[in-house]
Amino acid sequence: MEKTIKQTRQSRIRAKAKGVAAKPRLSVFRSNKYIYAQVIDDQTKTTLVEAVEKELGLKEKLNKSDRAKELGKLIAKKAIAKKIAAVVFDRGSYRYHGRVKAVAEGAREGGLKF
Repeated sequence: MEKTIKQTRQSRIRAKAKGVAAKPRLSVFRSNKYIYAQVIDDQTKTTLVEAVEKELGLKEKLNKSDRAKELGKLIAKKAIAKKIAAVVFDRGSYRYHGRVKAVAEGAREGGLKF
């Protein structure tokens, strides 16, 4: 079966961004409605921490980028609680732009190093 352009781009990114126990991978998935983030240890193939935009429970109306930044702060808070200080950022097949960039900036503000 032939790979799509998106799958090729994603595998190229994942080849460079391997998550190990000392520095797991922060993976971002973006749908039309929500954005998801998870911290993954690729050696044991386990998800260490995960966060979904629905968990934020925001009362005020924010745009998608602002909600993504809040998600980045939330994932950083959860990761630091599990004693994960440094991660490798995996943007998947998405450009480092908009909501994906906002998640990364929020995670940095939350205290994660990458």
